[in-house]
Amino acid sequence: MRRLVGTTLVGALAVAAGGCGGRQDSAATDAGGEVTCQVTTATRVGIATGNSTGVYFAVGNAYAEQINAAGGKVQATAAETGASVQNIQQLVAGTYDVAFSLADTAADAVGGTGAFAATQPVAALARIHTNYTQVIVRKAAGIKDVAGMRGKRVSTGSPKSGTEVIANRVLTAAGLDPAADVQAQKLDLTKTVDGMKEGTIDALFWSGGLPTPGITDLLTTSRDAVEFLSITPLLPAMQKINPVYVEGVIPAAAYGTPSDITTIIVPNVLLVRQDLDPNVACVLTKTLFDRQPQLAQANAAAAEISVENSRLTDPVPLHRGAVKALDDLGAPQ
Repeated sequence: MRRLVGTTLVGALAVAAGGCGGRQDSAATDAGGEVTCQVTTATRVGIATGNSTGVYFAVGNAYAEQINAAGGKVQATAAETGASVQNIQQLVAGTYDVAFSLADTAADAVGGTGAFAATQPVAALARIHTNYTQVIVRKAAGIKDVAGMRGKRVSTGSPKSGTEVIANRVLTAAGLDPAADVQAQKLDLTKTVDGMKEGTIDALFWSGGLPTPGITDLLTTSRDAVEFLSITPLLPAMQKINPVYVEGVIPAAAYGTPSDITTIIVPNVLLVRQDLDPNVACVLTKTLFDRQPQLAQANAAAAEISVENSRLTDPVPLHRGAVKALDDLGAPQ
């Protein structure tokens, strides 16, 4: 099973097992006391990632492999999911033990806003890489700005994903009602890319690291038929919703575009439940940074993961096990 880590089949098996009560090797809860960063009993953790052609999935599977390769008592399995909102919901429900999330969605979770009716008991292991809001349109659709998406077939991402959250906010900032003014297609990235190629989708939103394999596929096969759309004029309206949104640049080298593309970016965080055994949290955090070079080999986005930025998770609190790990690693306060 370990050799198959990261496949959808193994992820499904892990979810099925992790969702059952009474597993002897499931991660323990916080019993208090000193954090030693030592896990002495066999412990399995499930990692919620994202769409199979996205960066969360690539980095999450590599992370699970590196946890397993470390040879300790903690073993991990990664699974494909709908991403941020769903990840947090299933993390809190106990289906998974670790979850990738956009920082804006995580902030909604701890604030009990947006998709969350109440405060969610989650904490961060660390800030990780940055997500770039990637908006691509078919040239034949004649879309010149987000307001021009009115009446168009627009993929807003998987239901309960961070992409859907950002897509709806960007559309709203442009004066559109996502539920009425566009023909919203709530599709994962694989189906979205297929629809763009086939001409059944006019525009897509995607929030992911660079490069995202699915976006690379689209631009490789349909480069003359599609183009990026800059959304930075909508940044002031987005910052009124959440100040975590800032301007960023998709370098031309990321996808071989003629020039850099300005966009709106948001960091990612790695989440766990607040009551996770702090020694497990400590091991997971140390492995993230000890094995960062191997993660970067799996996807270039992981090159951004750094001890220097690790504590920048506000307003999501760091788990106390992560604090111990980051202290040991010399992370700046």
